[in-house]
Amino acid sequence: MAWVYLILAGICEIAFAGCLKLTENFTNLKWTIAFIFFYVLSIILLNKSIQQIPLGTAYAVWTGIGAAGTVLLGIIYFKEPYHFWRIFFLSTLILSIVGLKGVSE
Repeated sequence: MAWVYLILAGICEIAFAGCLKLTENFTNLKWTIAFIFFYVLSIILLNKSIQQIPLGTAYAVWTGIGAAGTVLLGIIYFKEPYHFWRIFFLSTLILSIVGLKGVSE
């Protein structure tokens, strides 16, 4: 269950990063509230996951999911640029996350 919490925490990190972009410097109340909600939920879920997963592994996976997901969110939703090297390094990040999961049983 700890890995489920960690994956959900990473998804919440993607959500709070996307909401942060939409807060318009915290002037848009709806997106600011959504940002706070997902931020707090992400931290709570991360905390639950580190009760069973080593802290270093959990933190690296959490930030990796958040970073990879946020890059994809930026490309797909915010129409940010992408090119071979950006996708290449994103792929290496995802492979590293999978590798950490594999060696952290």
